[in-house]
Amino acid sequence: MKSAVACDVTGSNFHHTSGLFVGSSGERMLPARFTQCSRAVASSSSAHTAPARLHTSAILHASYRSRKSRVAEKVNVEKRAERERLAALNRPHVVLGNRPGDESKWLNCDLSKIIITEEQILATPLSQPIQSQTQAQGQLELPKFMNYGVGEKEKELLFETLPALTVEATHLRAAGSGQLVPSYMHELSTKADAKELRKASQLATLVDLRNANAGGISYENRKRIVAAFSPPGKDGDTGRPEVQAAILTYQIRNLWNHLSNFKKDIANRRSLRRLVHQRAKILKYLKRVDRDRYDVVLDRLGLEPGSVEGELVV
Repeated sequence: MKSAVACDVTGSNFHHTSGLFVGSSGERMLPARFTQCSRAVASSSSAHTAPARLHTSAILHASYRSRKSRVAEKVNVEKRAERERLAALNRPHVVLGNRPGDESKWLNCDLSKIIITEEQILATPLSQPIQSQTQAQGQLELPKFMNYGVGEKEKELLFETLPALTVEATHLRAAGSGQLVPSYMHELSTKADAKELRKASQLATLVDLRNANAGGISYENRKRIVAAFSPPGKDGDTGRPEVQAAILTYQIRNLWNHLSNFKKDIANRRSLRRLVHQRAKILKYLKRVDRDRYDVVLDRLGLEPGSVEGELVV
């Protein structure tokens, strides 16, 4: 720092203090200089230390874009959920095979017309009266549905042929013993006819499907399915894919009806899932081997392609 220097210039006294010259009128110039310096320092310090103006346009734009994307995502989720809901309404039932509300496809298919249910059995008349040549004592009443695989041929054999042969054998035994008195033969024939009628009536009660359990009804239905879905000339072809798919469809519907009443039956629910996938596997094989047979059997079983193809969630 330079020392203060005082000099006299043109009759005026000037003082130099730290490079600042002050005249005789220093009392008036010094405050003005200090004021100017203070203003300059204040303006420069405010220019360097005052906070810059906050720009929020980028933040607002980012918030707007985020809000817009959330709204768009919500709309897309709602549209996707609506599409899935509509698709679920039109998607065929994985178990039953038909679309919701379209029961006619099942009711009009061959499998539905072949099988018999417990309700159908109980709704039929108790018996069908028939008159046999050897049953002059009365009419033999036969049930409409018979158990143990008794068909038309077996029915004719058991209720017509065998009783007639038994009565004839009684006559032959009487003739062999020499008892040919007309009154005796008439009485013998009457008793033999009554006995055979009673035996046939008891047998008809035993083979009546009304007295069968669920296993007996299932056996009768499986027999009908094998006969209906076997190819011509190959009766009883149980290894044919159509026969296996039909039997599985029948079992699946039985289990579904059971689980509708007993929802906590977990074991049968697993069995239902296994049967559904097994049916899909058999039909997939048939589709690969012969597409025409595949299309035909789907129609005969009352199944939509979507119920046996693709991912099956039971």
